[in-house]
Amino acid sequence: MNDATVIGLGQDALMTALMVSGPILAVSLGVGLIVSVFQAMTQINEATLSFVPKVLGVFAVSAVLGPWMIGTMVNYTTQLFVALPDLAR
Repeated sequence: MNDATVIGLGQDALMTALMVSGPILAVSLGVGLIVSVFQAMTQINEATLSFVPKVLGVFAVSAVLGPWMIGTMVNYTTQLFVALPDLAR
């Protein structure tokens, strides 16, 4: 195993992690921004007002994109296990 192989494996792992976590993080960021603007406009300082919509948004995205996320992780893991004998040489 040379340096290019290790860098390629790390790059693939990071890209897979970003693809899987990206939608959840984007929805959480968007909902948090909208709630923060709403709180600033109305001067309501309630901690649960920010927490509950984020949790609902994350659950909704996980429910809708969950099968795709799991499929992406399974495909990456399968490719890694298939390439394992070649990497061991």
